[in-house]
Amino acid sequence: MAVEPGKIVDVTAAMITAPVTATDWLVIAPVVIPILFGALLLMFRHEMRWHGIVALIGLGAMVGTEVALLLHVLANGPLSMTMGSWLPPFGISFTADALGATFALTSGIVAFICAIFAIRDINVSGRRYGFYPFLMLLMAGVSGAFLTGDIFNLYVWFEVFVISSFGLLILGSEKAQIDGATKYAILNLVATTLFLIATGYLYGTFGTLNMADIARKAEGLRGTAPLMTLASLYLLAFGMKAAAFPVNFWLPASYHTPRIVTAALFGGLLTKIGVYALLRTLVMLFPVERSVLADLIGWVAILTMVLGVMGALAQSDTRRIFGFLVISGVGVMLAGLALGTQTGLSGAILYAVHSMLVMTALYLLTGMMKELGGSFSLRELAGLYRSTPLLTAIALVLALAVAGLPPGSGLWPKVLLVKASLEANQWALAGAVLLSGFLTTIALGRVFILAFWRDREASAPKAQATNTASPILGYGVLLALMVPIVVLGVYPEPFIKIADIAASGLLHNAGYISAVFPVGGG
Repeated sequence: MAVEPGKIVDVTAAMITAPVTATDWLVIAPVVIPILFGALLLMFRHEMRWHGIVALIGLGAMVGTEVALLLHVLANGPLSMTMGSWLPPFGISFTADALGATFALTSGIVAFICAIFAIRDINVSGRRYGFYPFLMLLMAGVSGAFLTGDIFNLYVWFEVFVISSFGLLILGSEKAQIDGATKYAILNLVATTLFLIATGYLYGTFGTLNMADIARKAEGLRGTAPLMTLASLYLLAFGMKAAAFPVNFWLPASYHTPRIVTAALFGGLLTKIGVYALLRTLVMLFPVERSVLADLIGWVAILTMVLGVMGALAQSDTRRIFGFLVISGVGVMLAGLALGTQTGLSGAILYAVHSMLVMTALYLLTGMMKELGGSFSLRELAGLYRSTPLLTAIALVLALAVAGLPPGSGLWPKVLLVKASLEANQWALAGAVLLSGFLTTIALGRVFILAFWRDREASAPKAQATNTASPILGYGVLLALMVPIVVLGVYPEPFIKIADIAASGLLHNAGYISAVFPVGGG
């Protein structure tokens, strides 16, 4: 609009005029830091020996800001910052609540641990082809997805981490990696296309992409807008991203192909972003539509749990076994989404945190097993108990954690989910959670018996150890991951409290809305 020369325009109705406080920067620091350090790594592209150190400094700084962000959110409620000085919903908002901050911190810890393991797992060639810059870009996308308050930018951050994951998948250029990356790329592009279609439809319906704005407008449009169609499209798109049945076939076709540290990152983080997006859209934005879809989501959860663990029972490659267990775990989280209650959502959120930690640890464990035993195949692995008692003890605790048995971290999320299922008279969901845990115990018991307990002289053919580096760093990384896994199992109260706060924030979104629109609340 043209303005007369010299005329003063009052922009206070459209622009943020108050100065940005230092605290507000916490919400975007976990995104900005890995981008800056990724750029710095490109500047050091001829100094490969510095890549690991620079990446660890960057990821350590990211984790530090995520700790500060979570503490601030728990003490003061959701925190929002809108870009470009435009008032929301015109400016792009980053909004952190307990859910997003918890997931961001857990993913940061996982990435930091994997970056340490990569020092011994990624050779000079892998560094030269960009492992650490890809890792930093991946974490920028993951953090952005957890902290954005704009649904189109959720799509953007999905694209950022998907693009970087392509580079990590093909690092090494082996035939199996190219094959796995092709399947991964095609099927993720289908999910991304569905996501973009749904988002375009959403914008045409609401005239906004700000999540808080959508949440406060949804009730007024429920009688006239196609909200059920939108919820169904997001369920399909994010269900594919999360590897839920029946659109989960891309995961077991690709997660066993990359370097083991990359598989650990993927197994720990990527499907959880799909679960997070389902929780954010269906519980916070479309709660009524979620309740209508609850029975469908429940059956998807049951089939994902049971068929995932049955797939694990049918495999002999440890990487494929753990890939199917990732799928089964997604079903457990979807059970909480199907229930939609405070207890059910708390269980799903706590299980997601547990899964990030324990699935990362399982993939790193199988990398150590390959180095010490010479193979990923249970037909060839044997006798690891005699050669490495410490790794055997770690494997036992991780198996208990994944199965949902004490003292591991998987116990309490499943207790919450079973309790919520019984309170809602959802006997099938409760039975599926218990059955999947029982079958997981059998699947991992089989791994433990064949790879660790079986005498090597009884196995044929014999595999030779392939490790060329000291295993001390590998043991250290696994033990570091064991700390939160065991602490969550033996002292779950603070973790359950955080999960309860996160679940309450989804169910009662007034705090989230008022953080974005402080004047007038929600």
